[in-house]
Amino acid sequence: MSDTNNELTKWLPQVIAISYAAGDAIVEIYNRDFDIAHKDDKSPLTEADMAAHHIIVDGLEALTPDIPVLSEESATIPYSERSSWKRYWLVDPLDGTREFIKRNGEFTVNIALIENGQAIMGVIVVPVTDVCFYACSGQGAFVRTRSGDDKAIHVRSQISEKKQIVGSRSHAGKRLQIFLDNVGDHELVSMGSSLKSCLVAQGKADIYPRLGPTSEWDTAAAQAIVEEAGGMITTLDMQQLRYNTKDSLLNPEFLVIGDKQYDWAQYLPED
Repeated sequence: MSDTNNELTKWLPQVIAISYAAGDAIVEIYNRDFDIAHKDDKSPLTEADMAAHHIIVDGLEALTPDIPVLSEESATIPYSERSSWKRYWLVDPLDGTREFIKRNGEFTVNIALIENGQAIMGVIVVPVTDVCFYACSGQGAFVRTRSGDDKAIHVRSQISEKKQIVGSRSHAGKRLQIFLDNVGDHELVSMGSSLKSCLVAQGKADIYPRLGPTSEWDTAAAQAIVEEAGGMITTLDMQQLRYNTKDSLLNPEFLVIGDKQYDWAQYLPED
């Protein structure tokens, strides 16, 4: 086993524990009244976002003092500094704040380790159910249930006759509708947060097309899990989604795909 794999194996249980601790803090706030603020881009921010942020950043800095942490709630680090990072933690302390506010349970804690632009570890915890999805490069993808059982997960090996598509509950748009019309016979499941990608990783959906804006912390943990489950997350020109390659932290539009042999690009809307 390489030094990197040894490190990932050593760190993974602690990253999972940190994710669960953040999830517990989120649930404590979720179960009572909480205040809502708004960021400069008008997106909502709650005290749960910040509580989870502090738990995760403190935990990761204690675990790996030499590896920088980039969190959605501290994303002002300039590219001139970030561009020198070979390795860093990429964190969304509360993915699905809108779902948190709606109290529908469809929100997650996301922690990824990025190395040379690729996600090599991903941990996603669903606070309301205690379910955890996790993966490390070359070691497979798994789901851990509330009872503590771990089960390997895999994408679907074949597209279902009635294509199973998962889409954003809070961010559907015209381009997605065009894509769905082009696909034809399908079933659409609406879901919040990185849970959409987890459905693909589990083989419960064929594809999650994201034809709208997201940020790098929205996808990194899920990408490690999807790829280790046998799928891929690609840009619309079918190139692997990569991280920390530019000044902006916005992702291009992307596809989360289970069966890598199927030509989903044929359904994309024309620009």
